[in-house]
Amino acid sequence: QVQLVESGPGLVKPSQTLSLTCTVSGGSITTNYYYWSWIRQPPGKGLEWMGAIAYSGSTYYSPSLKSRTSISRDTSKNQFTLQLSSVTPEDTAVYYCARGTVVAGTWEEYDYWGQGTQVTVSS
Repeated sequence: QVQLVESGPGLVKPSQTLSLTCTVSGGSITTNYYYWSWIRQPPGKGLEWMGAIAYSGSTYYSPSLKSRTSISRDTSKNQFTLQLSSVTPEDTAVYYCARGTVVAGTWEEYDYWGQGTQVTVSS
């Protein structure tokens, strides 16, 4: 059973960089052919795919967030990390990490999700 757990600060100040880590157990993030994504849901809105890192280490980003987003991984710890720079209150959301079989597919193509972590951007 694959498990994903998000961790990071729950409160970030405007203009700072949001950093979250997803720790994966029960499966390797280098296993062919999975894609490890970050997805968020602002209050009262739908899910938004932010970006992903592939089993190979290749990265993919949402065009709307690409200039502010960076995803990396630590294979020795079986973790992948999201960094979102220059945050504003509009970046307040529940942030999820998830495993998918494609990049930015439909939500049904993600088979394992973390429980989500609330991040609030406020001074």
